[in-house]
Amino acid sequence: MFIIGLNIIFCLSFLLFAWFNLNDKDSWLWVPIYVAASACCALVAFGLFYPLIYLILIAFYLIYAVILFFARDGVRDWIVKYKQPSITESMQATKPYIEKTREFFGLLIITAALVINYFISGGLS
Repeated sequence: MFIIGLNIIFCLSFLLFAWFNLNDKDSWLWVPIYVAASACCALVAFGLFYPLIYLILIAFYLIYAVILFFARDGVRDWIVKYKQPSITESMQATKPYIEKTREFFGLLIITAALVINYFISGGLS
């Protein structure tokens, strides 16, 4: 029952994140990223598990997270060059590192949700 509730929360949150990204210049990328994660969580809430899909999405999300980490004005620069100032002051990304850092953490949240679902589904057994 806990997993069903957790996945409903994940599903609705990821749909909301997709909606927030509709007006971005890179919505063609981020809306499908969040909708795919939301759909996976919705299916788990209904008792349907697709571990191979979770692994494919996890791999894509982690590879993209690594790219964002090392990108110019990415997470690494936010930590080293900019000394970790707040990325939550406003919804507007006014500094060059804010958007990539937020996207990075969004990918980690999605990945965590899919990893949870992968393990509760029993993996590829």
